[in-house]
Amino acid sequence: MIIRIQCSDRVGLVAGVSDVLAKNGMNIESMREFVDREAGKFFLRVTADKEPASGKLFDQLSAVLPENASIDISRRTQEKKVVVLVTKEYHCLTDILTRNHFNTLGAKVQAVIGNHNVLRDICDRFNVPFIYVSHEEKNKEVFENELKTVLQSYSFDYIILAKFMRILSDEFVSGFFNRVINIHHSFLPAFVGASPYRQAFERGVKLIGATAHFVTNLLDEGPIIEQQIIRVNHTYTPRDMVVAGKEIETAVLAKALTLVFEDRVFVSNNKTVVFD
Repeated sequence: MIIRIQCSDRVGLVAGVSDVLAKNGMNIESMREFVDREAGKFFLRVTADKEPASGKLFDQLSAVLPENASIDISRRTQEKKVVVLVTKEYHCLTDILTRNHFNTLGAKVQAVIGNHNVLRDICDRFNVPFIYVSHEEKNKEVFENELKTVLQSYSFDYIILAKFMRILSDEFVSGFFNRVINIHHSFLPAFVGASPYRQAFERGVKLIGATAHFVTNLLDEGPIIEQQIIRVNHTYTPRDMVVAGKEIETAVLAKALTLVFEDRVFVSNNKTVVFD
């Protein structure tokens, strides 16, 4: 079992949770905790060796925690389900499909939705459904309504934007709160928006990076899950930066998805607590 708790901080929380688990015959295999002293918040992730002896674990934990505590209980064998949104770039999608095929993704891809048709072939090769929803000659509302209609056909935990080059509306994002994960091709908050590698080249940067984050109504400013950087120098052309950038984008998204699928990420306001 994986138990995740987020609540106001106070003395005795770890002892209270440990006592509840012991009374249910559950042995603690790992426990990670963190206190955000400025916000007065407590975060806890526990893995236990078995399910509780009774079906009242949630209520028992609630009784020893502050009011309005967030408690999430899941089985470690409970596999997540995802839908992937794409445009034309293949590198992140290919990595996801490969790991999905070999059961190393930590989730199952239910479908891929593209606003261009160019990535259908790679999905067909992996026997994953591809649905084409064009954005051309449509306003945003019509396009997003069509996306929602397709999404309603699937049961999923998260939407992955694997280089999906459309800005989603606040209304769309709010319907999937903290369930949309994006990979951004720069080290946020630097070089937001389009053409970050061109921006980086013109600025003469010595480091480039990538950021995976939850999507909010603020463009490229959602809670950050994972970031990485690599060194570049004056010999790199914009094309060289793009090639290097694609490699780090793939790695950062893969790491972020692993963290999320293993229930290691807590969202608190516009920040994350990550028990890596």
